[in-house]
Amino acid sequence: MRMAKYVVKRIVLMLFTLFVISTICFVLIRILPRVLPTDKVQAEAIAARWDALGYNEPLLTQFVIYLKGIFTSWDWGTSWYISFRTPAWDLLAGRLLPTVLINVYSLIPSIIIGILLGIYAAVKKNKWQDSVISTLVIVFVSVPSYVYAFLVQYIFYFKLGWLPLQVYSLADAGGSWLTGKMFYSMIAPVLALSFSTIAGMCRFTRAELTETLTSDYMLLARAKGLTRAQATARHALKNAMVPILPMIISSFVGILGGSFIIEQIFAIPGVGQLYLQSITLFDYDVFMLDSVFYTFIGLLAGILVDLSYGFIDPRIRMGEK
Repeated sequence: MRMAKYVVKRIVLMLFTLFVISTICFVLIRILPRVLPTDKVQAEAIAARWDALGYNEPLLTQFVIYLKGIFTSWDWGTSWYISFRTPAWDLLAGRLLPTVLINVYSLIPSIIIGILLGIYAAVKKNKWQDSVISTLVIVFVSVPSYVYAFLVQYIFYFKLGWLPLQVYSLADAGGSWLTGKMFYSMIAPVLALSFSTIAGMCRFTRAELTETLTSDYMLLARAKGLTRAQATARHALKNAMVPILPMIISSFVGILGGSFIIEQIFAIPGVGQLYLQSITLFDYDVFMLDSVFYTFIGLLAGILVDLSYGFIDPRIRMGEK
């Protein structure tokens, strides 16, 4: 019962936070100067739409009209510059798949490799293997992903010629994001995104497992006759995964957020690139929707991470005093 109350409380707080942030974004966006295009037909259409949305009314009236459109007809506005007269929601929904695919392709192997390296480094603590892995982790964590993107392009495209410079378009890849040719073109951005994820997961796993390996119950397990490998697999790794699994959950929820710079470098028509385009082209309705979307994803990830602790470890009960 207390767990249910805690969940409801967190959801209510999430919605309230989302409303406050959305309100601030709306006000800041609507007070920006609006510039009509030079094309007369487009300018008249945009001006008429702005008038229907109450752009010439006080901000409070504009906000009420905006909320009414969302709750009554799921109308998040219209794109006038990125894709003329396309509903903002349709534009965002059409960009989700490439963003999700590129991040899933990078996350799944990165998490597996990172955890395995972290386990190996923890088991070899203070030995040369641990020193090498720890040094590489520091290097890879410190370097931003766009640097890896340029390195991947330089090595695998300019020098070796193994991978394309950018992700193929749908027409070049056979009309689908799920073809082998499209996957081949995504290898370069997947590599660019993987290095930081592997390093971060390796560092986190090593830190948690190193602490667990020195616990009293590990000494007891060894005293009972278990080998080091058996004690690590049955006890240490199981307890170390309690804080690691929420991190993995958070990573998978966050893939909807996209990777702004990577999508721009490799010409991936995803959510991140859409966000940058909406800022550059002053496409206010699309920018507003993207801002709400990213805020919601971030808040949702926080809730799922907190709740996952209670499900992963029975000793943790959310909402208990």
